[in-house]
Amino acid sequence: MAQDLILGRCDLELEANGRDHYTADLCRERLVVRRGQPFRVTLHFEGRNYEASVDSLTFSVVTGPAPSEEAGTKARFPLSDAVDEGAWTALVVDQQDSALSLQLSTPANAPIGLYRLSLEASTGYEGSSFVLGHFTLLFNPWCPADAVYLDSEQEREEYVLTQQGFIYQGSAKFIKGIPWNFGQFEDGILDICLMLLDINPKFLRDASRDCSRRSSPVYVGRVVSGMVNCNDDQGVLLGRWDNNYGDGISPMFWIGSVDILRRWKSCGCQRVKYGQCWVFAAVACTVLRCLGIPTRVVTNYNSAHDQNSNLLIEYFRNEFGEIQKDKSEMIWNFHCWVESWMTRPDLQPGYEGWQALDPTPQEKSEGTYCCGPVPVRAIKEGDLSTKYDAPFVFAEVNADVVDWIRQEDGSLHKSVNRSLVVGLQISTKSVGRDEREDITHNYKYPEGSPEEREAFTRANHLNKLADKEETGIAMRIRVSQSMSMGSDFDVFAYITNNTAEDHACRLLLCARTVSYNGVLGPECGAKDLLNLSLEPFSEKSIPLRILYKKYCDCLTESNLIKVRGLLIEPAANNYLLAERDIYLENPEIKIRILGEPKQNRKLVAEVSLRNPLAVPLLGCTFTVEGAGLTEEQKTMEIPDPVEAGQEVKVRVDLLPLHVGRHKLVVNFESDKLKAVKGFRNVIIGPS
Repeated sequence: MAQDLILGRCDLELEANGRDHYTADLCRERLVVRRGQPFRVTLHFEGRNYEASVDSLTFSVVTGPAPSEEAGTKARFPLSDAVDEGAWTALVVDQQDSALSLQLSTPANAPIGLYRLSLEASTGYEGSSFVLGHFTLLFNPWCPADAVYLDSEQEREEYVLTQQGFIYQGSAKFIKGIPWNFGQFEDGILDICLMLLDINPKFLRDASRDCSRRSSPVYVGRVVSGMVNCNDDQGVLLGRWDNNYGDGISPMFWIGSVDILRRWKSCGCQRVKYGQCWVFAAVACTVLRCLGIPTRVVTNYNSAHDQNSNLLIEYFRNEFGEIQKDKSEMIWNFHCWVESWMTRPDLQPGYEGWQALDPTPQEKSEGTYCCGPVPVRAIKEGDLSTKYDAPFVFAEVNADVVDWIRQEDGSLHKSVNRSLVVGLQISTKSVGRDEREDITHNYKYPEGSPEEREAFTRANHLNKLADKEETGIAMRIRVSQSMSMGSDFDVFAYITNNTAEDHACRLLLCARTVSYNGVLGPECGAKDLLNLSLEPFSEKSIPLRILYKKYCDCLTESNLIKVRGLLIEPAANNYLLAERDIYLENPEIKIRILGEPKQNRKLVAEVSLRNPLAVPLLGCTFTVEGAGLTEEQKTMEIPDPVEAGQEVKVRVDLLPLHVGRHKLVVNFESDKLKAVKGFRNVIIGPS
């Protein structure tokens, strides 16, 4: 009788599997593979070799704390002769002496997560079992049968594998891309992402069901949307918008997700202070890309926060045009969320593709602070019954704005405000290029088109369907060319009278600092012209000077100033409002790479910035993330003071890099210049 088969060791073929599954960065010390695609393992036996006629091999895989075959979290399968699509299978691909090479295949709808792989070997009636090892299973955008399948190689590269990108901020008229290090394949990030799934409230309530539902990207996306904020759970980030960040880190200071996720883990899953919308979105993008779901960060300019779902944002203002009472319904200068690519078997056909997910805690969805996934196509069509949270996202890009002016006697007068349109310049990073792509057309039909009217009718958006009254007088805010941080500059109220009559008006011009979420700060410029005469068919340009000494102490880290003009015609009781958000450009951070950018060569990055202000800077620090850095090198402090006009330089040693494209991301902080960002691509060639 043949002796028992004894397993000496199991080789999980990390290098080959990592290459085939696009997980090489994750496979340095463990096996990480993508579902629906075969992977290889080699069994090395001792004593005697495997004999097909004598030995029976059966494999088992389990995931989660309570694995079961009904839930899809446990499977037993013998060696077979052919791959069975949609099932766990094992085939022999080669046998050389004591080494048996196997190909294991996983279903394209298996739950993602950490699995244990075991072998039962029996010879006749005798048998023994061995644990072969553990592997992590991810979603697979390369597999046509996977719900996250994306057929463009360039898009898979950008939305799954690329570890750096841009997030768009500023204002609709001055869009500013800030660099971000997503770092989804950096050390320890995958474990943190799996940990995040394992402490979500649904797992804590019913771990078996939660692990089973991890087969669905719709489910995982919704869980991640809730876990990136900490409003209902042990989530990652605490949001704060009041400019008091002294007991944490200002949201504008972050330049990547890795630092945030590592802090969360190292502090025992205590929330990290502080996040705002782009930080929540960027961390969600890191987690979803890491798990294998194609994801991108998008920015919507003039984003409405409609709490009562009437698709209307109403501003009540006093006779000077100033907003009265603390209104919770606001227009944010910009708002960021993510889109993830997946099928929607739970919805009607046509709603597969990009799904909006918003991890910023704004409104509860089914009792939890999360939002989405909702098909972007459903938003465009005005189909507001679609899961999940379509009305809220539809309002973010389509709400109408009404301004009411309250007179001294308490009466309300509707003001015409042509300057504020919700849902403009919806932006994301282009595929394969450091450019902006405008994706507004994915969310909205062209303004005034029959399709737009159909979508508004479907969404019962009555205000948008009403005809707008035309006025013969128009006003908009214009800006001068250069508006950089530290400068004095002019803005202009540009007024046209297209009627044949004279109009006697009063013009109130006011500039105030503003946070990106629409909250106003102190005044930094004002003008009141009591007697402004508008001749027939004329145009006028009225300047307002804005001085650095007025805005320097009250500007938020968003670098935004809101200029408001209110034109009053007392005789006709008419009010015309125009607003514009102005972004002040920060100085440039220059990054030079010293040395030859070849594989495994030591390089140095030289980072510099010139103080553009007329006053010295104190407390200056550079923070650097990205290619070839060790932990200690990330923050460098500059001795005080940095005088007006002085250039500061630091040098950063980079570790040897492998061939390919890398990015360095830099943030500069000081007492008077905050959150200045810079980046540099580093392209490494073969040595």
